[in-house]
Amino acid sequence: MKAVILSLFSSCLLFLSSSDKMPDIIVKKLDGTKVNTTEIIKNEGKPVVISFWATWCKPCKKELDAMAENYDDWKKETGVKIIAISIDDSRSSAKVVTDVKAKNWPFEIYLDENQDLKRALNVINVPHTFLLDGVGNIVWTHNSYVEGDEDILFENIKKVIKGEKIH
Repeated sequence: MKAVILSLFSSCLLFLSSSDKMPDIIVKKLDGTKVNTTEIIKNEGKPVVISFWATWCKPCKKELDAMAENYDDWKKETGVKIIAISIDDSRSSAKVVTDVKAKNWPFEIYLDENQDLKRALNVINVPHTFLLDGVGNIVWTHNSYVEGDEDILFENIKKVIKGEKIH
């Protein structure tokens, strides 16, 4: 019974603290330049995927690798923009740069060293992926990664392009 109540309580917290729009928060580029999230999500009315990850998270890297493999095709077909946001703190941000260079991911990477954006979006675990429509509304979110999740993400991207509702 306690587990059910706790589960319901945490679900309510998630619901109450989640946002329909991308919050206005400062993050950093890999070179240390500060940028506002409202700027990085601009994509000429096309969808944006935001994936929170960390250098210590193997599923995160697998998810980003899968997205990278498909990115050119996805971008060509839908115009989607992918943004990866590391939640590593300032002590490990050099590892982020090393990982990104080694992986050669083709999308934008940002640092949320103080985890302000993570908290604002109620990200508890990584990987955590958000899909935004062309005007910055969060229309879908997914936590964790297993092989094939990228296919579900792409189906949802196509629904956003068509103006369909995501369930």
